Amino acid sequence: MDYENVKDVPMEHGESFAKLLEKDSARNMRLSPGQKVKARVVSISGDLVYIDLGGKSEGVIDLEEFREKDGSVRVLAGQEIEAFFLSVQNGVRKLTTLVNGYSAAGLQSIQAAFEAGLPVNGEVKREMKGGFEVLAGEVRCFCPHSQIDMKGGREGGIYLGQTFPFKVLEFEEEGRNIILSRRALLEEERQKVIDRLKETLTEGAEIQGRVTSLQKFGAFVDIGGMEGLVPMSELSWNRNEKVENILAVGQEVTVRVLSVDWANNRLTLSLKALQPDPWTLAAEKYTVDGRVNGAIVRLAPFGAFVTLEPGIDGLVHISNLGAGRRINHPREVVEVGQKVEAYILSVDTENRKISLSLQPKVEPKKIVLPSVGDVIEGVVDKVMPYGIFLRMSNGLNGLVPNSEMGTPVGSDHKHMFPSGTEMQVVVLEVDAGSNKVRLSRKAVTEKAAREEYDQYRASVKEAEVQAGGLGSLGDLLKAKLQEKNPNG
Repeated sequence: MDYENVKDVPMEHGESFAKLLEKDSARNMRLSPGQKVKARVVSISGDLVYIDLGGKSEGVIDLEEFREKDGSVRVLAGQEIEAFFLSVQNGVRKLTTLVNGYSAAGLQSIQAAFEAGLPVNGEVKREMKGGFEVLAGEVRCFCPHSQIDMKGGREGGIYLGQTFPFKVLEFEEEGRNIILSRRALLEEERQKVIDRLKETLTEGAEIQGRVTSLQKFGAFVDIGGMEGLVPMSELSWNRNEKVENILAVGQEVTVRVLSVDWANNRLTLSLKALQPDPWTLAAEKYTVDGRVNGAIVRLAPFGAFVTLEPGIDGLVHISNLGAGRRINHPREVVEVGQKVEAYILSVDTENRKISLSLQPKVEPKKIVLPSVGDVIEGVVDKVMPYGIFLRMSNGLNGLVPNSEMGTPVGSDHKHMFPSGTEMQVVVLEVDAGSNKVRLSRKAVTEKAAREEYDQYRASVKEAEVQAGGLGSLGDLLKAKLQEKNPNG
């Protein structure tokens, strides 16, 4: 049969086949435990409220759920209500309204909620060993500390007198042992929030949140049902600021999402990322040889850190702390909190580093090296097996090798030339790149002899010129020697 064409054919009694199908579907409607339905109250009889589930299908709710403390009933026939399906008991569909803000009523309702996985409302009456006594209607139940909230409920006093929805974890011994959990519902709700956030939240997003907790390592921020952590390093550009000086519990903030770890449901947030980066202008504000003021914020074995402004620290290396004096640790000369004036040695904005010194940079003295062939004076500094180091007037040492001493082989130079002995030498070689100078003592004697010979040659020529070319060379030489030695 073609049901697509037959369903609208009129029947004997005036009803279409489609309407009959609809009624039959309503009579055989299947409900799942916990499913919410809207229904109209048909009648109230005895201890039950009858509701219309459509067609010829009816359900019942315990009248006790609608009874006020004075005994009156707050529901009427014809009234539309919302209810939750529990189960079929003795062929009757049993429902409840107790998750709709009403108090739980009786063990039977709590058992039905347990079987259907529905929550019940309960008032936290008192704290006891291991947890809390919760009154669900007139039924006393127990909620362990670990199940009162997401954090373990150790601050029990804040829950007393409050009414919360609870999930029934255990219903045993005919109701003498009922275990409730608020945490289970909170986790379910949190998972719904996480599922929604997974669809919308991305790294780099800016979102609104509320500060829920301050810790030594940072602050937790609720972004709408899920908490994220703002680590200390992401609170401010000033890394030495205390969290309580920046935030307060309950404060509304705007944060940036740095990372999302859905596997562990962890969010890392940042306040600092929404603030201007001070290093963008550091190159203009801090120049080499400039003077800066700051406070020492941390000492390390290798130096002291000085805060120049929030987010910018400079390092005074230990070698620049002692004013030329060797120290083992910065604490020997400075302390945390001390205000100092420092000089900028270098600025590296790419690596966010500024090198400082407590003393101005000393320009190295320009060393003037002697020239090859110069005759210079010096003082013996050290005598080594291979030669003598001579301290020159420019402050550098020059080496006189043993071969250039002009002394017999095997001479005891330490005995002959103790430290401090003045010595005249000739410059043989100069290495400007390494400031090394090679000297010679024997070259002084050789140079003197050569100069004396050159003087003699010059005087001979002069005598020849004066004699007009007359006389022998021997006469001229004799005359010259007599001039030098008139008594000879």
